[in-house]
Amino acid sequence: MAVLGRGSIPASTSARGAWKLAGELFTAVSFPVPRLIFSALLPGLLASGWAADPDAVSDWRGKMLPLVPRGYVCQRAAGPVQVDGKLDDKAWAAAPWTQDFGDIEGAAKPKPRFRTRAKMLWDEQYFYIAAEIEEPHVWATLRKHDAVIFADPDFEVFIDPDGDAHGYFEFEINALNTGWDLFLPKPYKDGGKADNGWEIPGLKTAVHIRGTLNDATDKDRGWSVELAFPWRALAAHAGRAGPPQVGEVWRVGLSRVEWQIEHAGGHYTKRPKTPEDNWTWTPQGVIDMHRPERWGRVQFAGAKGGRLRADGARPARDALQEIYYAQRAYRKTHGRWAAQLAELGLAVARPHVGAPRLRATANGWEAAVELRVSGAAAQTWRIRQDARVWAEN
Repeated sequence: MAVLGRGSIPASTSARGAWKLAGELFTAVSFPVPRLIFSALLPGLLASGWAADPDAVSDWRGKMLPLVPRGYVCQRAAGPVQVDGKLDDKAWAAAPWTQDFGDIEGAAKPKPRFRTRAKMLWDEQYFYIAAEIEEPHVWATLRKHDAVIFADPDFEVFIDPDGDAHGYFEFEINALNTGWDLFLPKPYKDGGKADNGWEIPGLKTAVHIRGTLNDATDKDRGWSVELAFPWRALAAHAGRAGPPQVGEVWRVGLSRVEWQIEHAGGHYTKRPKTPEDNWTWTPQGVIDMHRPERWGRVQFAGAKGGRLRADGARPARDALQEIYYAQRAYRKTHGRWAAQLAELGLAVARPHVGAPRLRATANGWEAAVELRVSGAAAQTWRIRQDARVWAEN
């Protein structure tokens, strides 16, 4: 394990992704390799399979598009929630578990060795997220706030309140209850630079160990995490300083990083030349958590819960993502954006979606489609070259 600035980074950081490292490491730590040198090496790293290539339209069509993001009905807490990591409050008993986490790439990859599942609740002050993490050997090393936490086994939360794939929040935590909070104006692949100085005022976190921490002589059951995100800390991109309205949907990603270890003489060491596992609530299709378009859908509800609505906007969003990834692939080949859809060779036809339109802009391009759903007014959806996607009306 090599020590880089403020966090410990494994020598074999393969699957985590070049975009994650290029953004987060350069923002959060003092990196000994000049950024320009690393930027020059990045295309080779992508070509060698070290990370998901955002210019590979085949990844979108073959790995991401077939996946339907999972959904969760987040109930209003029926009583007080004490953030102690134990999840034994009556309010949590009424909240359903998510599906068990799977591999970030989807069902084609091996099933995770250990179980991970989560719950969510809300009240007037907080958005609560909790996770139960099965782990026969609980260990952690990082104690400094804002260290690069995924160098340890961790639990991660990504929150995009308005679902436009821009202006989202990330939080990582290990079994020592050490956290790393950061803000992304847009994904790394689109030139986003993480704001590692961003903090979550009023955040509550707790970890409960079911066993012993950093003791390789015994076997543990695992650890649980309890988080309370204040609404006011998310207000800049949520549109309000209070809780969402009942029925409102946010995009949320939940992830777990797990390392394979060896234990002898009472100590743990990472298995050499072995990449980490990335297990997620809803699969991304590729090894990159910074594809917000494939995060889960959290629908806020009253204390009695309710039924999860289908994502009526998905046909429009997917049609626009098809154009976005085709444009990236086109620019990689031709050195410029396509000016007309015909240049992309696309046949974007989906139910309830009108013919797409493409126009050049001062910064690149913008595409639009009309979403027509029976019983509702037509809605215009747009996407632009930096992946921001939004409904116009």
